[in-house]
Amino acid sequence: MGTIQRRIYLCSQDPRRRELLKQIGINFEVLLLRCDPRRSSDVNETPLHDESAEVYVRRLCQEKVRAGSESLRLRNLPLFPVLAAETVIVFNGQILRKPVNANQAADMLRQLSGHEHQVLSAVAVVLGNRTEVALSVSSVRFARLSEDRISRYLRSGEYAGKAGAYAMQGLAGAFVEHLAGSYSGVMGLPLSETVDLLQRFDYPTP
Repeated sequence: MGTIQRRIYLCSQDPRRRELLKQIGINFEVLLLRCDPRRSSDVNETPLHDESAEVYVRRLCQEKVRAGSESLRLRNLPLFPVLAAETVIVFNGQILRKPVNANQAADMLRQLSGHEHQVLSAVAVVLGNRTEVALSVSSVRFARLSEDRISRYLRSGEYAGKAGAYAMQGLAGAFVEHLAGSYSGVMGLPLSETVDLLQRFDYPTP
């Protein structure tokens, strides 16, 4: 019987997070949270009353990684670290989540236009009964966006499924005048924090 190759489990279908893990040579397997009907209900992503953005993103990330760990147990998969990440955009103290349609996306982009906002990316790793969490906070300033520029961006469809209605690694990279913090964190997975967490579990990292 061959040796099982060491890896981590990633609780995300986000292609950006997969690309970032590949970039630093982390061997991973995507762990789909909805694939086992025995698992408890899906994570509720609704912010709690008076919950700050930092508390919200940390809590949601921990709930997702614990759900992933439960799925791992139910499926009797080899025991390796489970990793989850969560990213939110914060403008004037308000959390901007993923837009439900183009109109909502346009409203978000108008808010961000010409202003600075924060990107909070939490990453969590669980192995057995141990959970570790880290948070990356970055500041991004947008150029002023005309209505025509917003309309052209919306027609690309890139906003769909993106917190704050944009993806900096895509067309919206042209909107960014200044970034202070973690580029990979803004993409959805802060690599420095990710490597630090994995090292705490003695997982080999670059």
